[in-house]
Amino acid sequence: MAAKKKAPAGGNSKFIAILAVVALVGGGGITYVVTQSGPKAVALDPTLPPPKPQGYVMGSPEAPVEIIEFADFECPGCGHFATITEPDVRERLVATGLARFRFVDLPLTSIHPNTLVAHNAAACANDQGKFWELHDRIFYGQTEWSTQATGNPSKVIKGYAAELGLDTKAFGDCLDSRRHQRQIDANRMEAERLRVQGTPTFIIGNRMVYAGMSYDVIKAYVDSAAADVAAGTAQRAFGGDSTSR
Repeated sequence: MAAKKKAPAGGNSKFIAILAVVALVGGGGITYVVTQSGPKAVALDPTLPPPKPQGYVMGSPEAPVEIIEFADFECPGCGHFATITEPDVRERLVATGLARFRFVDLPLTSIHPNTLVAHNAAACANDQGKFWELHDRIFYGQTEWSTQATGNPSKVIKGYAAELGLDTKAFGDCLDSRRHQRQIDANRMEAERLRVQGTPTFIIGNRMVYAGMSYDVIKAYVDSAAADVAAGTAQRAFGGDSTSR
């Protein structure tokens, strides 16, 4: 377990980054506004079925409660949670079997142009079994690769991959091709299905919380959700299967 470190700059700013949305004429749905900056689009096979939302899970599948975080790697509030609160959640809730933790991609590209690189990079690290290691490094280094810091976030994050001992050739090929973009989009669409309003947003049991939380508050929600499970109340369903750490 990594020692707690000072949160990235801006970590004490407003925790919720409001999603930019546009109403679809006559459709009643919403779509996320995407800026023109960032990586170029890659052609995909339109005959492939859409992937199911998954996210990345840490902890035992037998844990009675799942903590779901919808997060944006460039969101300051998400960085604050990842570096300040999440270490306690992992040590005191996940490691003890009281809960498992699921990270779900929700890149807010309209306000965080560099975030898609980070989300793709984390997915590429997952191919080599090191999602959580790069997840942590990306959040701890948020001020080094964010939009305010650089126009070339790939270079910075590829450096993190080398630090962590990943196969840099395979990682670079994966990142440059945006191989996992469709999965990231599927995860984002799950957030839309659940009407998530911003990042970080948490679902714990049957409750959705639109803000970063202290460990004590999360523990209280976990205890409440565990009581609901014991009473036979079903937990809010997530849209897909996942792989545990």
